[in-house]
Amino acid sequence: MTLPSASPDHLGLDSDRLHRLERWLQLQVEQNRVAGASVLVARHGSVALFKAAGKAQLGPAHGKEQLFARDTLTRLYSMTKPVTTVAAMMLHEQGHFQLDDPIAWYLPAFAETPVWTGTAPPADTLDVDALFRHVEPQQQPVTVRHLMTHTSGLTYSFMNATPVDQYYRDNDLVFPGSSSTLAELVDRLAKAPLLCQPGTRWNYSVATDVLGRLVEIWSGLPLDEFFSRHIFSPLKMPDTGFHVPDDQHHRLADLMGPAGGGDLGRIGGAATGTQWLAGSGGPSTMSAHARGTILDPPALLEPGSASVFGCAPTLFSGGGGLVGSIDDFARFAQMLLNAGELDGVRLLSRKSVQFMRKNQLPGNVDMAAMGQAVWSETSYEGIGFGLGFAVVLDPVKAQMITSPGEHHWGGAASTFFWIDPAEDLFVVFLTQLYPSSTYPLRRELRTVVYQALVDHE
Repeated sequence: MTLPSASPDHLGLDSDRLHRLERWLQLQVEQNRVAGASVLVARHGSVALFKAAGKAQLGPAHGKEQLFARDTLTRLYSMTKPVTTVAAMMLHEQGHFQLDDPIAWYLPAFAETPVWTGTAPPADTLDVDALFRHVEPQQQPVTVRHLMTHTSGLTYSFMNATPVDQYYRDNDLVFPGSSSTLAELVDRLAKAPLLCQPGTRWNYSVATDVLGRLVEIWSGLPLDEFFSRHIFSPLKMPDTGFHVPDDQHHRLADLMGPAGGGDLGRIGGAATGTQWLAGSGGPSTMSAHARGTILDPPALLEPGSASVFGCAPTLFSGGGGLVGSIDDFARFAQMLLNAGELDGVRLLSRKSVQFMRKNQLPGNVDMAAMGQAVWSETSYEGIGFGLGFAVVLDPVKAQMITSPGEHHWGGAASTFFWIDPAEDLFVVFLTQLYPSSTYPLRRELRTVVYQALVDHE
């Protein structure tokens, strides 16, 4: 079900300038940055522009060729995280928990989870016994708020930065894709040391997968069933779920990678304000106009017609397990922009959504003050973190043309959305280029959308 459409001029957007966005999208395909992509821009409750370009499925070698279209399905990966956080906040409003409740009240295995002191050998020479000789007790317990803000001390196996990340890899602590159930894997996760004391660092992690398990405990429903009953069905999002039905495999876009390679988990010093991982090993992050060259075509990583997302999973990953369409996610974004309501259906109260949009980091600091050097789903300087997504505190410091209070997140296959309450605007961008650190697509997209705004504040 699509949102209503209106002419850009009626919505305060210059039609001619908005054509620059269409040209930008086409350029990504022509220069082989992506095989295909789509973008949807909405303002004041109506869609001002939808545009798709390129291919979703590549052609005869991989099945029937499919163009990127409005009904194309994509792996949303970490764009699942705001959905899981909304689910948890719905249960918060029903009184199931408080944000500062220790998660060990509901997941007892986390009561004794140790904390790495930072003095074990480097990850490439990790000895597990040595790791556990360099741990200490939690100085404060991990809370639900820590999970929602990625300040829990959990990490991801693909970070390749610490012995704790190595422990995750060695013990198959991987979401999604595990053959374990969510309950089993979360209990095993509790045996791994935390990367830091809870509440002291921002570190991108499997925290939202743990939050998804809590949603199951609080609601008494499997995560997929809670999402379907209480979010997707009420919002009329029929194309979103944890797998693609058998008769819809032709709609799932191929997963592509840059011809030159790339590494989602490599972290290094970043140029100020960038949204990419410096030293990621991928192609040039220079803008398409500045580069002016045609790259080698993206490489196929996983055909959409034969994807692991074509089978129902054993584990429902609240951190990265969803697939969906652009119109479905647009309805979710419009609900958030409307402060919790869409078409007469209210999932959250206005006050809850407003609270989620506030920076939750201690002392109202930005992510640069307590985070990793850089992470590809957002920049750090001038950016805080709310409940489930990043929040812009200072656009100048972030070196982004946007509004204070804009909130956003993306996924590992370069999908992205942002919501700007000050402009009553949201944008959803879908493609399937892994990793998301390959090009500064998100920064470029913001600029080309905001240059089309012509009405006055």
